[in-house]
Amino acid sequence: MIRLNLSNRPEWLDLLPGLRVLVAPLTTALMVSARADPAIDKLPEASSQEDMALAMAKAVARRAVLEWEGVGDEAGNLVPVSPSGIDALLEIWPVFEAFQAQYVAHGLMLDAEKNASAPSPTGPSAGATATARPARAPARTAPQG
Repeated sequence: MIRLNLSNRPEWLDLLPGLRVLVAPLTTALMVSARADPAIDKLPEASSQEDMALAMAKAVARRAVLEWEGVGDEAGNLVPVSPSGIDALLEIWPVFEAFQAQYVAHGLMLDAEKNASAPSPTGPSAGATATARPARAPARTAPQG
């Protein structure tokens, strides 16, 4: 069962000790907008899945992160949220992983819940119908020698 949060209020995510971000709800509109981000369109066709995942996470975060606490510059001065700051923050591996797990994956799990179908009683292929005709005789092979 999917549990709907009808409040649509932003919520705080604790990404690391001392670092938290206020994020907008992960909506369809947000994800569609992120997929259309120019940075994703600029990725080369031969980009790795890792490069694509990072670009998508940054695109989502630039739309979702409204505020943050615990982000500073080299001198330790707190900095305001900005697109370039969000990109730099997600270049930090533990931050990227926490954002993916707590925000993006959580939204994808909800998407999977609403799109799931019940498995077949005796396995995923139990209800499948064969489409190929049975072979009549074993195929001949070249002599082995």
